[in-house]
Amino acid sequence: MLLLRPEPLTQEAFAPYGDVIETAERDFFMINNGSTQRYHQLADVQLGQPEDRAIISIFRAQALPLPLEIQMVERHPQGSQAFIPLKGNPFLIVVAAAGDNPEPDQLRAFISNGQQGVNYHRGVWHHPVLCCVEEDDFLVVDRAGEGNNCDEHFFNLKEPIVLDPGAPIPSQR
Repeated sequence: MLLLRPEPLTQEAFAPYGDVIETAERDFFMINNGSTQRYHQLADVQLGQPEDRAIISIFRAQALPLPLEIQMVERHPQGSQAFIPLKGNPFLIVVAAAGDNPEPDQLRAFISNGQQGVNYHRGVWHHPVLCCVEEDDFLVVDRAGEGNNCDEHFFNLKEPIVLDPGAPIPSQR
């Protein structure tokens, strides 16, 4: 069995896969006559074609039982995809670098503190959203346009890949 234990989500550790969207330790400038801090360009929306457009959606996710056997990952070859938690709850992230079909030993797991979102770069393999409470909402920024933008890879293994946080994940509710 390949055991994945989530590590804390940091920009440095997550950099090969995308951006961590957070305000902690980030620069800002004041706008609106000094009443608002703007944390500018925390992530870039990547689009594959000039006619593609960035869209904003809300995903309402249901929790999956943990520990979880990881059977598949997906990627979006035509654009990036960002997940920003709306309720302040931690969530789990499983990724592998962009490229051909990922190998199980390339997978890494992270846990958001609930104040951090992620922007998966174009082509990065990732597990579909993994919330840590019964139901959670995420603001999603991704690409709309012609052509396929979701490839799925199913692992065909004799030994399972298991995501196990190792301890209960606290809710921020």
